Amino acid sequence: MSTSDSNLHNSYSEAPAADAGVAQQIRDISEVPAVEVITTGAVHLMSAAAVKVGLADDANAEELKDLDEARKLITALAGLVTAAAPEIGSQHAGPLRDGLRSLQLAFREASLIPDEPGKGPGEKFTGPVN
Repeated sequence: MSTSDSNLHNSYSEAPAADAGVAQQIRDISEVPAVEVITTGAVHLMSAAAVKVGLADDANAEELKDLDEARKLITALAGLVTAAAPEIGSQHAGPLRDGLRSLQLAFREASLIPDEPGKGPGEKFTGPVN
């Protein structure tokens, strides 16, 4: 058996193990309630946006600031929170809205040239933030 034949054989013998791992991951994710998946995604967006706005609790927070990236993350977060709110209920949506609003205000403060009211990140979903 050549080396390439051996590698081919090994990749086929590893496939069932990989398939079993994927099947287990699918079973695991199927047990997670949708509200947890949605809020976890929102928290990840929120955390990334906070870093990009310059709110990182780090000595080099200013170096990590990237308002163009923050705008994208905040807008995505606003869309997710707005769309998901009726599905996840006020118990979960309220804190997410509060965090979103804080990020929108932090973005406004960090911007050298502030957006017009209603034109800031995510404001097409949330309305103007003051």
